Amino acid sequence: MTHSKAELLKKMSVNTWFDGLPIAERKALLAVAIEQEVSPGEAVYRRGDASGGFYGVLSGVFRVTASGEDGREGILSVLEAGHWFGETSMVDGEIRPHDVVALQAGTLLVITPRDFQGLMQRIGFVQGISVLLATRVRGLCGLVEDSMLRSTRTRVARRLISLARGDMTLSHQSRSGVQVSHEELAMMLGVTRQTLAKELKYLVGAGALALGYGHIEFRDTELLKREAALA
Repeated sequence: MTHSKAELLKKMSVNTWFDGLPIAERKALLAVAIEQEVSPGEAVYRRGDASGGFYGVLSGVFRVTASGEDGREGILSVLEAGHWFGETSMVDGEIRPHDVVALQAGTLLVITPRDFQGLMQRIGFVQGISVLLATRVRGLCGLVEDSMLRSTRTRVARRLISLARGDMTLSHQSRSGVQVSHEELAMMLGVTRQTLAKELKYLVGAGALALGYGHIEFRDTELLKREAALA
């Protein structure tokens, strides 16, 4: 099913970056977007692939991963509806630095390299991409800071709060819980499941969370924010 440009504009505006672009730039971006269906388990691209395109998530959930020398996989982020990704390789022309794989059936908006370069002739779009790249840098610096300076409990709380806003999707709305397995959350944080289980048990006992199968519910968001050192 192909959506009208008005429908795309509404659907993609859940993302704070896209919604912050001047309306002329949003319309110019969507004018060249091509809808592409993606199947569960399908890779949008793999580490080492050529630069490819710039992508927007219209529907579905995608996982950004990296693998270590020992074969262990780490989840860097989760991409949900509204998220745009792939701009770094489009700007510098280098290969893809990680894998992006669909967790469920979904639809992507694809901006070809040629169309992306055309958009980069527009000052409003260039400024928007600069903001997007700055957001990425801040996010990555925050993850490094967390891993170096913050306790595991604080890191767990902070990542759960981030996931409630679609992780790096940065939705306007924060949900009251997240669909994530303990294994996936442990992979995001780079900790063992045993270590994660200990911290989740504490947060449940404190009344901040309730655990379900593949789901974590926020019972006391303010308490969770205090544990995340955000309040």
